[in-house]
Amino acid sequence: VKISREVGFNADEAHNIVKECIDGVLGGEDYNQNNINQWTASIVEQSLAHLVKLGKAYKYIVTCAVVQRSPYGFHTASSCFWDTTSDGTCTVRWENRTMNCIVNVFAIAIVL
Repeated sequence: VKISREVGFNADEAHNIVKECIDGVLGGEDYNQNNINQWTASIVEQSLAHLVKLGKAYKYIVTCAVVQRSPYGFHTASSCFWDTTSDGTCTVRWENRTMNCIVNVFAIAIVL
């Protein structure tokens, strides 16, 4: 993989990659507690693989939560202490009639 020297995290590009991974894993599925571990592992692994293929000088951290849809909703939060000119994050929210999925991508620039 060729490493690009491009500076700045492209959140839109990462969002599209992650959304496609979520659609591929959860699209057409109904919430099933027995499948959560496999679903979240697949979403994280596929998202990481596609992000790394971009060939950019970043270390990536990807988190995924899948919860059964309820009338109460749920909240997540994160905070980062980093270089905002080179590092970045994106959050993808996905839902269907039975579940919600939240994926966070954190990209930390590798200083070469």
